[in-house]
Amino acid sequence: MNFKVTEDTIIGDIMDADETTAEYFLEMGMHCLFCPSSRGETVAQACEVHGVDPKELIAKLNAHFAG
Repeated sequence: MNFKVTEDTIIGDIMDADETTAEYFLEMGMHCLFCPSSRGETVAQACEVHGVDPKELIAKLNAHFAG
């Protein structure tokens, strides 16, 4: 799949592209992943709230999408 994640990518768009990416968000402590407000957050916003380095999460997600 050719899906590129950046700091500005919306969590809902990532989940719509591949729900198996949920594990990466759960791993960082984002357990409210399917609530409407979290689905509208950007990767940068979610990482800031949960004290996670966005570059680390983006690298994991892009590696996942690269297959």
